[in-house]
Amino acid sequence: MANLSVNADTSMLAATPLTGNRMQQGDSPDNWFEAFAAAWGKALDSQAAQIEQRSDMVANAGGDNPSQITELTAESLKMSFLSNSSHSSLDSVGKALETMARKS
Repeated sequence: MANLSVNADTSMLAATPLTGNRMQQGDSPDNWFEAFAAAWGKALDSQAAQIEQRSDMVANAGGDNPSQITELTAESLKMSFLSNSSHSSLDSVGKALETMARKS
C-alpha cells in the first residue's frame, strides 16, 4: 500500500502546478522544488514506518523466523534504494535549476 501512496504523491506533484488556491494553503510548499522534496520526504517517512512495523514483528515473534528477517531486510534495502534515489533526483534537479539560473 505504501507504493500506491508514493506513486500518487509523485503523480499529483507532476500533474498539479503550484498556482491559485494550492499556493495559499497553510503548510504547502512555496515552489515546486520544495514540493518535490516534500514528496520524497513523505515517501521516505512511509518506508521508515514499514521498517519499524517489520522490526516490531520480528522482535515480538522471537526474531528467529527466517522469512520475517528476510522481509525486514527487503524493507531496509528498499529504504536504501529510495534514499539514494531521492538524493540523486534532488541533486540533479538542483543542479539543473542552478544552470538555468546562471543562463537567465
